[in-house]
Amino acid sequence: MVSLLSSLAIGTACITGNASAFVSPATTVQTPSLTLSRSVTTQSSSSSPLYASSNPTHSNHFTNAFTALLSLTLFTTSLTTLPQPSIAAQNGDGASLASNAKLTTGGASTLQSGRTISITRGVNLDNSNFSNQNLKGVAFQQSIVRDSDFSNSNLYGASFFDATLDGSNFENADMTLCNVEMAQFNRANLKNAIVKDMYVSGATLFEGVKDIEGSDWSETQLRKDQQKYLCNHPTAKGTNPVTGVDTRESLMCLD
Repeated sequence: MVSLLSSLAIGTACITGNASAFVSPATTVQTPSLTLSRSVTTQSSSSSPLYASSNPTHSNHFTNAFTALLSLTLFTTSLTTLPQPSIAAQNGDGASLASNAKLTTGGASTLQSGRTISITRGVNLDNSNFSNQNLKGVAFQQSIVRDSDFSNSNLYGASFFDATLDGSNFENADMTLCNVEMAQFNRANLKNAIVKDMYVSGATLFEGVKDIEGSDWSETQLRKDQQKYLCNHPTAKGTNPVTGVDTRESLMCLD
């Protein structure tokens, strides 16, 4: 890169006729007298081979060389300044563990400003352990989080938008105000979970959920067929140990 920049500088000097700035000190000729120096410096610039403007052909050559050097320099610079891949993407299949997930301090995807926590957006986090943690506002959207453990964790306001949560354990977790639009909960354990005021959509799927006993669904607007499915689930019973709300009552089941 240094040699390219040097070549670029020399090319510029050739066009402007200021190549004397690049003459090596070791090759400087000592003039015998001040008179000789003056005679050399007062020579007509038109006779100098570096005076490119006196010869249109030479000028075109210098211009073309300068353009080529500039293009090569810009291309090389762009290659050396490309962003490096994140840890989660270096092996091509995302992070396999929470410890390998991208880390950030108080990013836009978390409500915990100033805390360093795992941000798991769009990565593979199968079989991860997120139990007994404060994950308030953490974004898991568009992630694959199968057979992972979120038990006893604070997931208030967390995002599982378009996430695959098959087989994950949310027992005793607080999922109030979670965004679960387009998420799927096949084999997931929601026993005693607080799932109040969750954001759901028509594409949110609870089919195949493992356990909803003691869960609180208050103010969560479920699609009619999903509500019916949950009300008919064999574990749709019990009372949430934290809120004291009956599961079937929170689902507005017609008993």
